[in-house]
Amino acid sequence: MEAWGVAARGKAMGGGSTTVLVWCALAVVSGLYVTIPLTPLFADRFHAPLHAAAWPGSAFSLAYAVGLPVWGALSGKFGRKRVIAFGLLALAVLSPLVGLAGSLPALVALRAAQGLAASSFAPAALAYAAEMYPPGRGVAVVGLITAGFMSAGVAGQLFAGVVERHLGWPYVFYGLGGIYLLSAVWLGGWLPGDAAKRKDGRIGEMFLQFIPLLKQKRLRVCYLIASALLLAFVGMYTGLEAVLTRPPFALEPGAMLPVRAAGLPGVLLSPLAGRLAARFGLRRVLRAGLAAAAGGLAAIAAGIAVPAVALPTAAAMSLAVAAGIAIAIPPLIGIIGRLGGEARAQAVTLYTFILFIGATLGPQAVLWTLRAAGRDFAPFAVLAALMFAGWLLSLRMPDPER
Repeated sequence: MEAWGVAARGKAMGGGSTTVLVWCALAVVSGLYVTIPLTPLFADRFHAPLHAAAWPGSAFSLAYAVGLPVWGALSGKFGRKRVIAFGLLALAVLSPLVGLAGSLPALVALRAAQGLAASSFAPAALAYAAEMYPPGRGVAVVGLITAGFMSAGVAGQLFAGVVERHLGWPYVFYGLGGIYLLSAVWLGGWLPGDAAKRKDGRIGEMFLQFIPLLKQKRLRVCYLIASALLLAFVGMYTGLEAVLTRPPFALEPGAMLPVRAAGLPGVLLSPLAGRLAARFGLRRVLRAGLAAAAGGLAAIAAGIAVPAVALPTAAAMSLAVAAGIAIAIPPLIGIIGRLGGEARAQAVTLYTFILFIGATLGPQAVLWTLRAAGRDFAPFAVLAALMFAGWLLSLRMPDPER
């Protein structure tokens, strides 16, 4: 009977279901990155220092991180598809309100609400893929959803840059509202329903289960590495936006688009990480990704110090950084899952929470370093050192395949 159920679900889960999940991953997580190119504009619009103007992005990612375990538990209780659809509809309402914000505190508060709603997608969608697809295919779908998450890092910036340039910054959020509404309709029509009203979704227990995971030395090493990944990724783009749009570079918004777009081919390498890990091992692929990211950030720091080569260096090396982080994330998830054992789901949820705490800290850390050091290359040098420290930690990582 169980085998028949798996087969039936496999037939129901066609290519349209996978496409809508990947599209929603791209659309939802793009919301995190749209404020990166808008930060200088917010500083000017609300007469605020640059580090304060970065809080709309940090508030989103902080609320996103906090909401992940909550929505994971709720999706177990009420059904994965239902929670995904609710989150999309909430985003369709909240996003246009962000565009109407008349002050920086209001903008930050609405972005936090937006981030909390957005955090409903990842835990519900990843659990849905694991439960509704046949085992082998489910792994591939999770990889594609992860690629959607990574692609959002560049796509969100490009969307915001183009829309702001032609229509103004509020229309970035008006447009997102429309995208989320259409996505909710598409998902409702194409995605098969799953079982609802389970009894296993207790939020308090979810948080308590994190405590023994943090006590495991092997997992702590993984979580330390995880904390650096999106911190470096979001921090790099925040730093490039802050440095390249002021003298001596003073790039116009249109000239920044190629710099933002350069990383897109890199993030699209994420689905290849699984094949590379099958051939070379999880740890080797993780180390290669961390090394590529550290080297790329170090090269950006060196290039920024020489204005004549800063722009081509930043564009080329942002590709290396994006590719390195995109390749590092899937094997790190695999290692954490194996080390987590029977608590695999909780271990991966905690990883995602820590990952987005890093995204929260990234803009603030980079802008603080820029102010404190007074040198344009300093933030990228610090990020390079952080990724190098992650690479050193990976050398101490146990072999999860033994």
